[in-house]
Amino acid sequence: MVSHFFIVVSIISVEVFLPIRTDNRKAIGSVQLTEIGEFAVMRKERPKVPAHFHTGIDIKRPGKNYVDEPIFAVAEGTVISKRDDGPYAQLIIEHQTEKQKFWTVYEHIAGLRVSLHERVTPAKPIARFMNEVELNKYGWQFDHFHFEILKVAPIPVRVDPAKPQRLFNSYSLVCYSKSDLDKYFYDPLNFLRKQFSH
Repeated sequence: MVSHFFIVVSIISVEVFLPIRTDNRKAIGSVQLTEIGEFAVMRKERPKVPAHFHTGIDIKRPGKNYVDEPIFAVAEGTVISKRDDGPYAQLIIEHQTEKQKFWTVYEHIAGLRVSLHERVTPAKPIARFMNEVELNKYGWQFDHFHFEILKVAPIPVRVDPAKPQRLFNSYSLVCYSKSDLDKYFYDPLNFLRKQFSH
């Protein structure tokens, strides 16, 4: 008797978009960064934070909406970590395309609209920029959101009862050299340009 086994391979085609609301979410020129928001800028030492390379980009609010300006996932994916404690609120999303796996990080966000392990798409907001009340409370230096694209899986963290859905962390504060930066991160704008050119 002969048995036949069939392996089904699923090829995932994932479209990538900008994480902010614009007329065309594939128009990379629509993204405005803060003054020190570029990728790979050397950030100065601060109390309890050593000098390090900026591991992502800081995206400015696209308009004057200080109530509910949405933030979107750049591609279909699954929420693998959620932190919703004030100005350092963060989502980490895992994405798988036919060519690669990558992870996106959204930080200094508010009004999180997704759950841990939820499947997300670029069509619906996952969070929003901080509103005026939150900026007055935490500081106007958070009038942006920090966006990263990881080449490698984020770091698992010990579960904190105060933040039970925070399961992973990024490598944001360990990039002391250009080789560290290149090991863990894509330049987000270059990554998006390449995706949009296909």
